Amino acid sequence: MNCEEQAVKEMGSISRDCSHHVILFPFMSKGHTIPLLHLAQMLLRRPRCAVTVFTTPANRPFISNFLENTTASIVDLPFPEDVPEIAPGIESTDKLPSMSLYVPFARATKLMQPDFERAVEAMPRVSFLVSDGFLWWTLESATKFGFPRFVFYGMNNYSMCVSRAVGVNRLLSGPESDDELITVTGFPWIKVTRNDFEPPFRGPEPKGPHFELLIDQVIASSNSYGMIVNSFYELEPVFVEHWNREGEPKAWCVGPLCLVDPPIKIQLQQPQQKPTWIEWLDQKLEQGSTVLYVAFGTQAEISAEQLKEIASGLEESKVNFLWVIRKKESDLGDGFEERVKDRGIIVREWVEQREMLLHQSIQGFLSHCGWNSVMESICAGVPILAWPMMAEQPLNARMVVEEIKVGLRVETCNGSVRGFVKKEGLKKMVKELMEGQKGKDVRKKVKEYSKMAMKAMEKDNGSSWRTLDMLMSEISSFKPQDRTES
Repeated sequence: MNCEEQAVKEMGSISRDCSHHVILFPFMSKGHTIPLLHLAQMLLRRPRCAVTVFTTPANRPFISNFLENTTASIVDLPFPEDVPEIAPGIESTDKLPSMSLYVPFARATKLMQPDFERAVEAMPRVSFLVSDGFLWWTLESATKFGFPRFVFYGMNNYSMCVSRAVGVNRLLSGPESDDELITVTGFPWIKVTRNDFEPPFRGPEPKGPHFELLIDQVIASSNSYGMIVNSFYELEPVFVEHWNREGEPKAWCVGPLCLVDPPIKIQLQQPQQKPTWIEWLDQKLEQGSTVLYVAFGTQAEISAEQLKEIASGLEESKVNFLWVIRKKESDLGDGFEERVKDRGIIVREWVEQREMLLHQSIQGFLSHCGWNSVMESICAGVPILAWPMMAEQPLNARMVVEEIKVGLRVETCNGSVRGFVKKEGLKKMVKELMEGQKGKDVRKKVKEYSKMAMKAMEKDNGSSWRTLDMLMSEISSFKPQDRTES
């Protein structure tokens, strides 16, 4: 079945009296996809709203499982074949052998545009599109068919504002050192370094394939109707207002999207249904022991040397910990797991992170500060020990530690944002988070924000719920000429 036939078949489920038909097109990466699937659920709670999600064949099973109890339609487009450097069958970034292949992978998605447009042409009228910012080319399609495009990057307003101020004012071209603090124009209390940004953007004259891709994405974003932001107004009011005064297009905060689904009460499941690590956490809870959750996401590439320092630091800290690790990062040193078995457990399988964070024994999160992880941690009321690895994570870490004060930061051996973390520095900060006064302070603060997050997502009354209502009301009177032109 080709994509047009599939679109027609899926569209049979869309009632003709729907007042809104929304297309969602996530980037092929779980961290980018999951928030948009939560958005699909949020949209479907509106009366007379239909949702269609675009994906690829290899990603369809995950999306189908996620949306199985909803009326969402799913259309998969063939992922391009014969892409240089990308092996056949790779349709998501977590399958890439290295994130150095992100640029050719993202560029290859442009080849999906003809199939996407043929499928859209076969559909009932589309109210608006929400597409990942990495799929820059979808703006051309939305413009062609006369409906507005909203952009989703999975970032917060703080990172958007700081990145924009740094770029517009060329702040990275001044300092001599990559670790010299730079005061951010417009935000005199915020200081960043060149190391808070990825290598392609640090030089005085940024260039190269990664930078060129970013420029295409930024141009498409600035000409789109709006930005969907997985955050809530009460978390960062200064930055929401600043962006909507100075930046473009308008940011619509509709999160935390992870709160759309009610949490699964894993503690109440039958014992035979529980994974071994949940049973282990239950035991720690019965003993009155607290546990540090450790996870660095699916994309970060951690050296063998650094992994062993993490293992040693956790072992010497004497705290209880649960560490989720990828199978290819399995070498933690001889005898490590045996030595820590009474107070540490290593998990090499995929876990439902939100349920993990909601377990009452978890009282700290050693995290790479991907924004989804930060949102889940805040919603669960769990403080963060920030260890950023890539992308905008260093900015997220600054927000977590310096701006909203819901976490502490690991100590690198040379003080650099991207420095090596030795076991002594990790041990010190793990103990501070779990047992120290600073840990108590950030734990208290994160619980305050957790309550605000719940309130923001309340049906009808929450700030994020109302924001989505306002967006859909505004779109009802959209005309193609309403789109901002540069």
